[in-house]
Amino acid sequence: MKIFNYLIFPGICFSVFLGGLGWWLERKLTARFQYRVGPPWYQNFFDIAKLFLKETIIPQNASKTLFLLSPIICFSSALIFTLMITENYFLKHNFLGDVLVMLYFLIIPSLFIIIGGFSSSNPLAFAGSSREIKLMLAYEFIFIMSLIISIIKSGGNLLLAKIIENQIQNGSYLKTLSGTIGFILSIFYIQAKLGIVPFDIPEAEQEISAGPFIEYSGPLLGFYKLSKLLLYFSLPLFIISLFSPKNFLYKYLLFILIISVMKNINPRLRIKSALNFFWFLLFPLGILGLILALKGF
Repeated sequence: MKIFNYLIFPGICFSVFLGGLGWWLERKLTARFQYRVGPPWYQNFFDIAKLFLKETIIPQNASKTLFLLSPIICFSSALIFTLMITENYFLKHNFLGDVLVMLYFLIIPSLFIIIGGFSSSNPLAFAGSSREIKLMLAYEFIFIMSLIISIIKSGGNLLLAKIIENQIQNGSYLKTLSGTIGFILSIFYIQAKLGIVPFDIPEAEQEISAGPFIEYSGPLLGFYKLSKLLLYFSLPLFIISLFSPKNFLYKYLLFILIISVMKNINPRLRIKSALNFFWFLLFPLGILGLILALKGF
């Protein structure tokens, strides 16, 4: 049964399938915004499968060990995080302090995107990785504030199951002012974490040709794409668990809609504008949310 849970439901196959569908739906909505037809539902799966059939080319001046390991570690951490949140939400399997462990595994993919970019010795990858460092220092801290709001409202619980149980018994945190603020912070975090417009600054294909990923090809690029696909599913599920755990599917679709709308009504921000947005708008909003949570609002 454990093997079935890890491999099929609610594990790898289930997560990859829903993540791929969520990414496809975002692409489909974007296409409709632009009066295009958009890709078929299986396109993301075909694209990633095709990468694993292609040759891997390693740049001559690259730091080969880091270049090869970075996408694999990125994928591994995204997979572990996904398995943890699905096991927790669907099967109620948990352990003390699992919220903090999930946070650690969430940070790792961004770190190894940065390391992979720097290890390629490409100046455009350097530019993309340096942008990701700056952006990461902003969006990760904003999400930590959002997470603390949820923990405070649960009575200081570091067990995700207790946070979910508390909301089932006493009502969704989204119905409170501080919970709403935490949820808003989380939406912008997801947008930046997944590198979606207006926060696709590290990749910026029209400017720096995919940034950290420019030298990656074949299975190594496939691991990066699989990591993003998994996070398309597990990140919204994590936020839903923290702020409004009931009716998962409906809220997951709502997340994809919000992401798509934000993507299509905003231009890409400059890195300075993005940092100003996180530090001088969302940070004070997060402080307000923390104060309200401590006051019981």
